[in-house]
Amino acid sequence: MKRIDEIIKANRQGKPIALPSICSAHPQILAASILLAEQHDVALLVEATSNQVNQHGGYTGMRPNDFIKFVYDICAQYNVNTSRIIFGGDHLGPQVWRKQSAKFAMAEAVELVQAYVKAGFNKIHLDCSEGCAGEPAQVGDDVAAARAAILAKACEEAADDPSLLRYIVGTEVPPPGGARADETDVEIVATRPEHAETTISKHQQAFAALDLDQVWDKVIGLVVQPGLEFAPDHVFPFNMHAPDKLSVVLEGHDQLCYEAHSTDYQNAEVYKEIATRHFAIQKVGPALTFAYRQAVYALEAIEKWLGVADPSNLTDVLEKLMINNPDYWNKHYTGNEKQLKLLRHFGYADRIRYYWATDDAQKAVAKLMSNLTIEQPIQPLLEQYFDTQTIKLAEKLQETGMAWAQSFAIAEVQKALLPYF
Repeated sequence: MKRIDEIIKANRQGKPIALPSICSAHPQILAASILLAEQHDVALLVEATSNQVNQHGGYTGMRPNDFIKFVYDICAQYNVNTSRIIFGGDHLGPQVWRKQSAKFAMAEAVELVQAYVKAGFNKIHLDCSEGCAGEPAQVGDDVAAARAAILAKACEEAADDPSLLRYIVGTEVPPPGGARADETDVEIVATRPEHAETTISKHQQAFAALDLDQVWDKVIGLVVQPGLEFAPDHVFPFNMHAPDKLSVVLEGHDQLCYEAHSTDYQNAEVYKEIATRHFAIQKVGPALTFAYRQAVYALEAIEKWLGVADPSNLTDVLEKLMINNPDYWNKHYTGNEKQLKLLRHFGYADRIRYYWATDDAQKAVAKLMSNLTIEQPIQPLLEQYFDTQTIKLAEKLQETGMAWAQSFAIAEVQKALLPYF
């Protein structure tokens, strides 16, 4: 964990640097991110959520040890040293089991965090903010902090080397993954300093109550809302001129930084600006799968222009998948049929990302990539669908032997990720 400690220390000393946190289990997103980190010789934080990866498999079907192997296999495929990868567990707590009793949900949460730690995850976000059966949707600070301390103790007991563990506390509002469909007109307000102070003090007290004073020294970050967000069809931009009222809260807590969630789609200059405000961990996910979708849809358009005999029909396949199984998008988008179709495919919430792992989607993408090996498009056709930056990034990837179509998918993701580096 030396790299993450060094980044936070440098940030707290005034350097506008931050650690990008990749929140995706898509292999092409991970490949693009890992290759970019290798190119820039920086650490890369790769995170899994409790819904995505847990002791029962999560929606990806992966347990924590499976996820680490999955990422390491990608590193091996591209001959990248795994030492630059830091594994994080995001929103680890009882929320997956929140419909059950608090006793049941917390017992599952203990197993969850211990499975993460035993697998080799070192950065653990303790998020016990959501209520369980019979409790408010959001529990109070005292309850959330007490439960977080219980999970921290469980992590310490499970770890082969507890000195490698680092913790994040607190949670952001709205929930992870962007604003909901009915929240598009709200103003995104930064966390109030007194609320951040309360979160820190309550968690510190809860740790002390369980004789975890030394463990508190390994709490390195606090999740707060910097004042940015995205909704299904628009982005709430960060106000570069807003006063920095949160940095002062960290005075006296030298090991702490802020962690920003839902930083996707902001203007490039925002990331350095919030780094100066001590947001040393900056999470991104939907913007990367959004970029991937842009790339493969552009490649399908090129496929049509090339007139292949047996086209992939990628967009039709994805539309059918989303219509037949609407659970991943129907609570996030509102509108008439035309609007819903556009949001399904192009919305910033990028709910389409949950369908890429299906067999039908994977077959369609594989067919698209195979079809595009038959003929290299002329440069003007590429320029119709990809900008100069993406083309240059793709050309560099092709120099390593990567197929041209895949290079454009990877390059489009890297373009979206570059502002974080």
